[in-house]
Amino acid sequence: MSPAHPSAPVLRSLVVDSHALLVYLEGENGAEFVANALDMAEQGSLNCYLAIVNWGEVYFSLLRAKGEHRAREATNVLDQLPIEIVNMDMNLVQRASRFREQFRTPNGLCFAASLAETHCCPVLTGDPLFRKLAEEIQVLWLK
Repeated sequence: MSPAHPSAPVLRSLVVDSHALLVYLEGENGAEFVANALDMAEQGSLNCYLAIVNWGEVYFSLLRAKGEHRAREATNVLDQLPIEIVNMDMNLVQRASRFREQFRTPNGLCFAASLAETHCCPVLTGDPLFRKLAEEIQVLWLK
């Protein structure tokens, strides 16, 4: 995550979306990249944010796919991570609504995008639907 070029800007903040967290929690390809971001946050060199809506997406996805026990385990892990969970205020909801109207993307993506826009930082994701939003917000793709 460190810039390869000395003149490249240093990443200070990042929105972690539900896709990235599911990759991390399930140990899928790209989990190391998310772990690296979380390590940087733990060391205090990176601020990580998660919209409460995206927290709910993680819970719902695991609840549906693996049951309540696994969903609760995962949210217990999430709650220990160095990620600030952000409640949605009216400004964030309006921004998300504009993204949804303009790009016709799911709500969860729009909330992550509105949070990224507010904090002037990229979204960490591997979700291909974010390609629609890449002209409006910065996206840091999982590798």
